[in-house]
Amino acid sequence: MITVTDKSRIALTALAELAGRGDAGPVPIVDVAESRGIALHVLEQIFGGLRRAGILRSQRGVKGGYSLQRPAAEITAADIVAAVDGQIGVGALPESATGDVFAGAAIAARDALASVSVADVVERERRATDVPMFHI
Repeated sequence: MITVTDKSRIALTALAELAGRGDAGPVPIVDVAESRGIALHVLEQIFGGLRRAGILRSQRGVKGGYSLQRPAAEITAADIVAAVDGQIGVGALPESATGDVFAGAAIAARDALASVSVADVVERERRATDVPMFHI
Protein backbone atom coordinates (compact mmCIF):
# COMPACT_ATOMS: atom_id res chain seq x y z
CA MET A 1 0.00 0.00 0.00
CA ILE A 2 1.02 3.59 -0.51
CA THR A 3 0.43 5.54 2.68
CA VAL A 4 1.84 9.00 3.24
CA THR A 5 -0.05 11.12 5.75
CA ASP A 6 0.09 14.76 6.79
CA LYS A 7 2.39 13.65 9.62
CA SER A 8 5.14 13.02 7.05
CA ARG A 9 4.68 16.49 5.55
CA ILE A 10 4.75 18.06 9.02
CA ALA A 11 7.86 16.05 9.92
CA LEU A 12 9.69 17.21 6.78
CA THR A 13 8.67 20.81 7.49
CA ALA A 14 9.91 20.61 11.08
CA LEU A 15 13.21 18.99 10.07
CA ALA A 16 13.73 21.71 7.48
CA GLU A 17 13.27 24.25 10.27
CA LEU A 18 15.93 22.52 12.37
CA ALA A 19 18.30 22.23 9.42
CA GLY A 20 17.73 25.85 8.44
CA ARG A 21 18.92 26.97 11.87
CA GLY A 22 22.30 25.38 11.21
CA ASP A 23 24.55 24.18 14.00
CA ALA A 24 23.12 26.50 16.63
CA GLY A 25 22.68 23.56 19.00
CA PRO A 26 19.52 21.89 20.22
CA VAL A 27 16.30 23.75 19.43
CA PRO A 28 13.37 23.60 21.86
CA ILE A 29 10.40 21.83 20.30
CA VAL A 30 8.20 24.81 21.22
CA ASP A 31 10.35 27.06 19.03
CA VAL A 32 9.96 24.71 16.05
CA ALA A 33 6.20 24.42 16.60
CA GLU A 34 5.72 28.19 16.85
CA SER A 35 8.00 28.98 13.92
CA ARG A 36 6.16 26.62 11.57
CA GLY A 37 2.64 26.89 12.99
CA ILE A 38 2.47 23.25 14.06
CA ALA A 39 0.45 22.10 17.05
CA LEU A 40 2.87 21.19 19.85
CA HIS A 41 1.17 17.90 20.73
CA VAL A 42 1.38 16.76 17.09
CA LEU A 43 5.05 17.68 16.86
CA GLU A 44 5.84 15.87 20.12
CA GLN A 45 4.34 12.67 18.74
CA ILE A 46 6.18 12.99 15.43
CA PHE A 47 9.53 13.87 17.04
CA GLY A 48 9.29 10.77 19.23
CA GLY A 49 9.15 8.57 16.13
CA LEU A 50 11.94 10.48 14.41
CA ARG A 51 14.14 10.13 17.48
CA ARG A 52 13.51 6.38 17.67
CA ALA A 53 14.36 6.11 13.96
CA GLY A 54 17.75 7.78 14.52
CA ILE A 55 16.88 10.93 12.58
CA LEU A 56 16.71 13.25 15.58
CA ARG A 57 18.74 13.55 18.74
CA SER A 58 17.23 15.00 21.90
CA GLN A 59 18.96 16.77 24.76
CA ARG A 60 17.31 17.36 28.10
CA GLY A 61 17.80 20.28 30.42
CA VAL A 62 17.80 24.04 30.32
CA LYS A 63 19.68 24.19 27.02
CA GLY A 64 17.88 21.13 25.71
CA GLY A 65 15.92 20.53 22.58
CA TYR A 66 16.23 18.63 19.33
CA SER A 67 18.88 18.51 16.64
CA LEU A 68 19.48 16.39 13.57
CA GLN A 69 21.28 13.10 14.22
CA ARG A 70 22.78 13.09 10.70
CA PRO A 71 23.58 15.85 8.20
CA ALA A 72 20.48 17.25 6.48
CA ALA A 73 21.81 16.13 3.09
CA GLU A 74 21.76 12.51 4.29
CA ILE A 75 18.15 12.51 5.54
CA THR A 76 15.70 11.84 2.72
CA ALA A 77 11.97 12.33 2.55
CA ALA A 78 11.75 8.53 2.19
CA ASP A 79 13.55 8.14 5.54
CA ILE A 80 11.05 10.49 7.14
CA VAL A 81 8.00 8.76 5.65
CA ALA A 82 9.35 5.38 6.79
CA ALA A 83 9.84 6.69 10.34
CA VAL A 84 6.45 8.41 10.57
CA ASP A 85 4.09 6.41 8.33
CA GLY A 86 5.96 3.16 7.66
CA GLN A 87 7.62 1.80 4.56
CA ILE A 88 5.92 2.64 1.28
CA GLY A 89 4.78 -0.41 -0.62
CA VAL A 90 4.95 -2.88 2.25
CA GLY A 91 1.92 -5.14 2.05
CA ALA A 92 1.43 -4.52 -1.65
CA LEU A 93 -1.14 -6.49 -3.57
CA PRO A 94 -0.31 -10.05 -4.64
CA GLU A 95 1.30 -10.51 -8.02
CA SER A 96 -1.28 -9.84 -10.69
CA ALA A 97 -1.81 -7.33 -13.45
CA THR A 98 -3.42 -4.86 -11.05
CA GLY A 99 -1.00 -5.65 -8.24
CA ASP A 100 1.91 -4.87 -10.57
CA VAL A 101 0.45 -1.41 -11.28
CA PHE A 102 0.32 -0.52 -7.59
CA ALA A 103 3.69 -2.10 -6.83
CA GLY A 104 5.18 0.04 -9.61
CA ALA A 105 3.50 3.13 -8.18
CA ALA A 106 4.91 2.35 -4.74
CA ILE A 107 8.41 1.97 -6.17
CA ALA A 108 8.08 5.26 -8.09
CA ALA A 109 6.84 7.06 -4.96
CA ARG A 110 9.65 5.62 -2.85
CA ASP A 111 12.25 6.62 -5.48
CA ALA A 112 10.83 10.15 -5.74
CA LEU A 113 10.94 10.60 -1.96
CA ALA A 114 14.43 9.12 -1.75
CA SER A 115 15.68 11.70 -4.26
CA VAL A 116 14.84 14.67 -1.99
CA SER A 117 16.80 15.43 1.18
CA VAL A 118 16.04 17.77 4.04
CA ALA A 119 18.87 19.98 2.74
CA ASP A 120 17.11 20.14 -0.64
CA VAL A 121 13.92 21.34 1.06
CA VAL A 122 15.85 24.01 2.98
CA GLU A 123 17.39 25.21 -0.29
CA ARG A 124 13.97 25.26 -2.00
CA GLU A 125 12.57 27.32 0.87
CA ARG A 126 15.47 29.78 0.65
CA ARG A 127 14.97 30.19 -3.10
CA ALA A 128 11.24 30.73 -2.61
CA THR A 129 11.84 33.52 -0.10
CA ASP A 130 14.58 35.13 -2.19
CA VAL A 131 12.26 35.77 -5.15
CA PRO A 132 12.34 39.49 -5.95
CA MET A 133 9.05 41.34 -5.74
CA PHE A 134 8.19 43.93 -8.34
CA HIS A 135 5.58 46.50 -7.44
CA ILE A 136 3.98 48.75 -10.02
